Amino acid sequence: MRAIVCTKYGSPDVLKLVEVGAKPPKDDEIQVRIHATTVTAGDCRVRSFNSPAAYWLPMRLFLGITKPRKAILGVELAGEVVAIGKNVKRFQKGDPIFAFPGMRFGAHAEYICLPEDGLVAVKPDNASYEEAAAILSGGTTALYFLRRGQIRKGQQVLIYGASGSVGTSAVQLAKYLGAEVTGVCSTSNIDLVRSLGADRVIDYTKEDWLETCVNYDLIFDAVGKIPKFKRRKGLASNGVFVTVDGQGIAKVRKEDLEVLKTLMEMGKLIAAIDRSYPLERMAEAHAYVEQGHKRGNVVITV
Repeated sequence: MRAIVCTKYGSPDVLKLVEVGAKPPKDDEIQVRIHATTVTAGDCRVRSFNSPAAYWLPMRLFLGITKPRKAILGVELAGEVVAIGKNVKRFQKGDPIFAFPGMRFGAHAEYICLPEDGLVAVKPDNASYEEAAAILSGGTTALYFLRRGQIRKGQQVLIYGASGSVGTSAVQLAKYLGAEVTGVCSTSNIDLVRSLGADRVIDYTKEDWLETCVNYDLIFDAVGKIPKFKRRKGLASNGVFVTVDGQGIAKVRKEDLEVLKTLMEMGKLIAAIDRSYPLERMAEAHAYVEQGHKRGNVVITV
């Protein structure tokens, strides 16, 4: 099978398209023919080994000393089940699925084997493979942090970084949960964020969100860029601040995939897709994502 292999830590040029053997599924696994995956900011951080100095050694020990131990990156995918292990009961050959291997990686290839009891579900009926693949990382992360922030109906919620992968999902999920949503983004993304349901959009290049006359019940920094000295400002007396930076990795449950599937089928959640690249242009996709200006998600077709 074709796969993109990260040969060492470095620039996008370290990514190479190679032929590798496709492993058959184990007794409790399914083999999936991948139709779509994505490039996330996390993929770029692993490939470039962008780690704070304090975490350099433990991260090298975890990820790999001279190169990623999991050479095939990619944390989310959608595709078709092409083979099943003898003990598999949940899935059959031909099932269209979407899956979140997360830090197991492996999605930047033509095939992958996944445990039946892993983060795998039948994809939403009304979503393309590209849309299904693009909703998982941002959607599950948004769900996790909104829950951590104890979001409730009627609250004033601010999403900082509302046009990114996590932010676009967070805006829609917060609206579905009954919040009054303010999104913060750049000028070019105002229309996108408003189309996702934000009640108000603040252009951070022209207006400081702290100068608004709103005390927010929940502020979610979906890009981890609000300075620490500002993190308690703008909150109501019992308000909560949550951020993707320094508050742990989102814990994903199988039930979360079913939530995303249901909301997509209800028309309450869509995957915002910026650009799409074929597998052989993976390095180009990494270079674009690394610029930090993508709108929603960058998809790879396999």
